[in-house]
Amino acid sequence: MAVEPGMGSDGLPHAQMQPANGQSVFEAIEQSGRPDSETYIPWRGEQVFAILNVFPYTSGHLMVLPKRAVASIEELPDDVFDELWPSVRAAVVAVKAAFHPDGMNIGVNDGVAGGGSIPEHLHVHVVPRWRADTNFTATTANTRLLPIPLVDTWQRVRDAWPA
Repeated sequence: MAVEPGMGSDGLPHAQMQPANGQSVFEAIEQSGRPDSETYIPWRGEQVFAILNVFPYTSGHLMVLPKRAVASIEELPDDVFDELWPSVRAAVVAVKAAFHPDGMNIGVNDGVAGGGSIPEHLHVHVVPRWRADTNFTATTANTRLLPIPLVDTWQRVRDAWPA
């Protein structure tokens, strides 16, 4: 089934943003002023935030990223770098508490050839995994199975985020 524009992979609406000149889509979402429950931002730090992937590999898939777009890890200012990695750890803690996965994939798509769909804005994927997960179909049939709506995932991760 094809996903309609403005709909997440769970079939429910998500915030679509048109970036202004020079802005990444993540910057547009983070700076939109819309409620976090619509943008699926479960946590905000000083210079870093977390956002659910609206086309996740599995429930709980989120990304941690700087508020200001940079394309590569070496472009991160030291203070942003220093906030990013504890935030990734907090995301792992939250996702594990919310979903009790058997393991985690944590990965960075760095630059155009790094494989990310938004290469101008470095982001760290935090993806829960289960021994019997079935989302291999995402690569074979462009299909994803999400047993939990994104808004429920957002609430679970937000509630589990470490203080």
